[in-house]
Formats: sequence, C-alpha cells, structure tokens
Amino acid sequence: MESSSYYTLNHPRTTPQLYSQLFEQLRPWITPDDRRHLQGCAEIVGAILQSQSACLSHWLSYLSHRDCQVRSHLERLSYFMNNPVINAETFYALVLKHLLQNWAGQAMTLVLDTSMMWDKYCLIEVTLAWGGRSLMLAQSVLEHGSATVGFEQYRPVLEAAQAVLPPKATVTFLADRGFEHGELMRWLTRAGWDWAIRAKSDLQVRLANGQQYSVAQLLPPQGQVHLFHQVQVIGDVCCHFATAHWGKAQDSWAVLTNKAPSVQTFALYGQRFGGSISWM
Repeated sequence: MESSSYYTLNHPRTTPQLYSQLFEQLRPWITPDDRRHLQGCAEIVGAILQSQSACLSHWLSYLSHRDCQVRSHLERLSYFMNNPVINAETFYALVLKHLLQNWAGQAMTLVLDTSMMWDKYCLIEVTLAWGGRSLMLAQSVLEHGSATVGFEQYRPVLEAAQAVLPPKATVTFLADRGFEHGELMRWLTRAGWDWAIRAKSDLQVRLANGQQYSVAQLLPPQGQVHLFHQVQVIGDVCCHFATAHWGKAQDSWAVLTNKAPSVQTFALYGQRFGGSISWM
C-alpha cells in the first residue's frame, strides 16, 4: 500500500468559495510582508471553519484546490503555524480593531480568565462578553502547571486587549477570585476601567470604621445581601465590597468593585459566565 505521506488528495481542484470570500474580506485590513501569508491564512481559516476542528490533519480535505500531496500540505501548515512573522498582531488584531469600532463610545464588558490544557499549559485570555457569548480580544499560552498566574504573567494580555479597544469606550472588567491582586486593581484604576473581582474567603477587609475582618466573617445568612462602602484591601486598595448568600447560587458570593455596590453588582458579575443573573 502506498504511504500516506505521498498520497495526493483525490478531490476536484476548484478554489473553495469560502477561501475566496475570506481572502477578499481580509485583504483590505491585513497587509503582511508576503502576500502568500494572507493566502495561507484565508485557506487555513476556511479549513478550520469547515472542519470544525483544531487538528491539522482534519483540515487537509478542505485544501484540495492545491495540487499537493499530503506531506506537502502538512509542511505548509507547519510552516504557517510556526512562522514568527505570521502572528496575531498582523492577522487578527487589525481585523478586530476594525470590528470593535462599532463599540466606540459605548459600554463594553471584558472578562479575564484562564484555562488549563493537558495539565501542562495555561491559556490566559481577555474576552468581550456580548450577547451571551464571548469574543477573544487577547490571549497567551504559558507552560504552567496551574490555572493560578501572577499579575506580571497576564499583564501583557491586558495591555494587548487595551490596544485593540475603540476610542472612548466605557469598560467594565470582570475576573474570578484567582485574580484578586492589588497590582491588577491599581492597573485597572490607571486604565480608567470599572471593575468587579470576586474575593477569596481568607482576604482581609478593613471596613470604613477601621475594623478588619476576613471575607468569610462578612458573608451574610441565607437569602441576605450585605453591602460595604469604602473598604480597604491588599494594603492600599480602596474600593467597595458586596456579599450575598442567594438560594439559587451554589455558594456565597463576595465581590470587590470600584463602583458603589448594590444587588445589581452580582448581576453584573454574573455576566462573566456568559449571561445575566437576576438578583431581584
């Protein structure tokens, strides 16, 4: 039997319509150093969309318009995926900035989160929450054995997301308790973003009256909400604090925010999960 390395894909060699459309749509916004890079980008994006897979071998049947053997296809795909000149700044950020112009002067909700892959790699990303879905603004992958990362590790992702935002957008930033970092809160303040970050139970909170408690000590009884104005956490970070023990939630919520707290603070934070939660 002939080796699959030399097998030629047996499909009609007509240019796929999706590839042609992608190339024409991307061409006004992307200007790579080599035109062939844009052609490769359009081909691969088209193959990914049609195969609905991130596996390179699954893309091959959607590249049949090229008179190539399987080995040649794989070499081209490997070249594209590993070429440092072919990067998100050239092929994604420019299109994203054009798209986000529709949000100029409007409210935007951004979410910072991490995901683990194969217990070895940590994906850090900032997404735009919109319509119950999310649009990736910036991301980074670290060889890191935990979903918990430090501020200096995800700061470049924040800065990359900030760089693609439209002018005069009103940004609200959401993050889980793994990002309860003073450096992050100070960065958000300098950036002029509003924010709501979930707090860990052992965080120490200094109330306006000067008394200090852990978050666990400030959690309310079942069915109640406690709101604290002008608290201090992590040394010199001044903010507000909202806690709730709501029957429909699995556990109590404790949220730090730079905005005056109310029951809607929890509805706002609930957008981090891709939808809205009623707290009334």
